[in-house]
Amino acid sequence: MRIRSGHLSIIVALTLFSLLASVVSPVKAAAYGTNFTTSITYQNIGNGTATITLDFYNTETSTPITITLPPLAANAGSSIYVGSLSTVSSGFKGSAVMSSDQPLVATLVQVPSTGSPVRSRPLSNSFAQGSSAVRIPTVLKNTFGYTSIISIQNVDSVGADLTVEFVPVSGTPFTVTVTNLPPGSAKYYDMGNFSHPNIGSTFNGSLRITARKTGTSNPGSIVATSLELGTSNNNAYAFEGITVASDTVYMPSALCKYYNGMNSFYAVQNVSDFPVDITVSYSNGNSETVTGIAPGAKYSFKGCGDSGTLNPPLFIGSATITASAGGQIAAMAKIQGNSVATAFPGFTSGSQYVALPYVRWTDSQWANGARQRTYLAIQNIGSTDLASGEVKVYYFDKNGVSKGVHTLGAIPKGGKVNSTAKDASSSNTEFGYYSDGTFGGSAIVAGPAGSQLAVIARVQSISTGEDYNGFPISAFTPPSP
Repeated sequence: MRIRSGHLSIIVALTLFSLLASVVSPVKAAAYGTNFTTSITYQNIGNGTATITLDFYNTETSTPITITLPPLAANAGSSIYVGSLSTVSSGFKGSAVMSSDQPLVATLVQVPSTGSPVRSRPLSNSFAQGSSAVRIPTVLKNTFGYTSIISIQNVDSVGADLTVEFVPVSGTPFTVTVTNLPPGSAKYYDMGNFSHPNIGSTFNGSLRITARKTGTSNPGSIVATSLELGTSNNNAYAFEGITVASDTVYMPSALCKYYNGMNSFYAVQNVSDFPVDITVSYSNGNSETVTGIAPGAKYSFKGCGDSGTLNPPLFIGSATITASAGGQIAAMAKIQGNSVATAFPGFTSGSQYVALPYVRWTDSQWANGARQRTYLAIQNIGSTDLASGEVKVYYFDKNGVSKGVHTLGAIPKGGKVNSTAKDASSSNTEFGYYSDGTFGGSAIVAGPAGSQLAVIARVQSISTGEDYNGFPISAFTPPSP
């Protein structure tokens, strides 16, 4: 799906009303094979009321379905459930472009069908712009109990020719092509149904995707999203394809056997044209290096280390991943254990201001699993320590009204702190939930000038949870006290 604000664009690939065919024999409960419907949760990060339109594109088609959304006040957060739109028919699968006269950010929530044993709600973010090259650090087919569905959206104004390179962990890479993908629309690769002479019943690897304007050698503009679904379990999560490679990637969450067995896993892809060495350094001082990762290939790091004893049980912290001299990497994280299975891309840079469009808190309906809580992890990836009181988290309701400020303690360089809506005000007992049945709550993290903050949000119910990355924004005016 893409966003155009003031004719900027939210760019974000959507999985809407998609029935996913299983690649394994039928099971009583599995996320792969479950129907999901998308809810788009969005936030106005501008200074004025936003006028918004939303264009939906069926897979690989060029004619949009256009709707107009209600005006959205500055700082306000809202959502639109695609299943409630009469203009979008059941069974739709495709992409979308959201246009506005104010800057927006959006997070997509994939909601399982009513009565499904799947409780996970995969989350993925919108994009403000595309790239001619996108990397997916991990792609699975019936491996580790999961199968991937990749969506690649053309966010250019003209058609796109795609080159999609599959790079297995072991074996020979191979390439498939797509010709003249219409602007705004998406190409899907459901790995459970995708067949190729080089793929058997399983696949474990990564993707390198490049785009050219149709019929030319000129760079195109694309984005991508991966939805990873359990083939023998109820877990499901999503993450964005990576458009910016770097020699350093930051991970605000790192775990080893924490809280009943939660662990972090990092899939790190070498996007250089030569082999590189990759090092993961944890906030407790421990590190691990793997050498000679081939071009385009990935390596998976475990939060407890390959030995299982690098980090001690109950470790919780953050991590920094680096490539050897001249190397470029892309990385994403998974957090699994204790009924939680989440995913998010690593950060290549931070920001003074970070927006979070999907924030919730419940006291009354937490134990019954009906509502959610959002936990923010805020990492200082700058070069200097941040003193107590220098970073604040501002919480807003669906109308953009301030609902409290959480003033954070000191954050040393490389360190992290946490925040919730309840931390900002004890009255936020049902934050983002309203008596008329509507939803909407958001937050903005603000640091001092020159600070570099990376924020992930964990949206959790009592039975499961999923992560999404906060959006770096260029400006923010705090509300009056």
